[in-house]
Amino acid sequence: MPRLTDARKELRRAQITEAAVRCFGRNGLERTSIADITAESGLSAGSIYAHYRNKADLIQATAREVLAERARVLGAYAASDTPPDPDDLLARLTAAIDPAAARVGVQTWGEATTNPAVRDIVVDMTDRMRGMLHDCVTAWLVKVEHAEPAGARERAAPIAHRVMALYQAELLYTALRTPAEETPS
Repeated sequence: MPRLTDARKELRRAQITEAAVRCFGRNGLERTSIADITAESGLSAGSIYAHYRNKADLIQATAREVLAERARVLGAYAASDTPPDPDDLLARLTAAIDPAAARVGVQTWGEATTNPAVRDIVVDMTDRMRGMLHDCVTAWLVKVEHAEPAGARERAAPIAHRVMALYQAELLYTALRTPAEETPS
């Protein structure tokens, strides 16, 4: 049997994580089985286990992929000649929220209250996201508001904290909406 190339492995992993997000969003973390993800992805269980040891490993990979996407977006904002101000930054982030991913995120937060391994992932992701927001707000303060870099880093910390809190509130709001409310009229 031919071995998968690295590019093909990444495509397969993406196919599995996308199927997992759909299943987790629809059924919840606890009620989703590897069999559900297998059916959703169209792959065999062996293929899934070739990429992930278990469901917890898959949850972790899914969470990290969401963070990686946010990192790409926030990095581009911070590198821009005119980074968005905090209100625009929050508006852009909330406009990009996927309802299924929001449900998975909130479920993961809930699981983090009783599962130390998931808690570590959530704390790490939250800290990293807040750090990326801090970098983006600092870039805005320096490039647009012409603040001194040292002072900008200090001023950015509480602003990034508030942007993060409002973003998380919007994730929760989106996760609690019913699927019928998600569909534009």
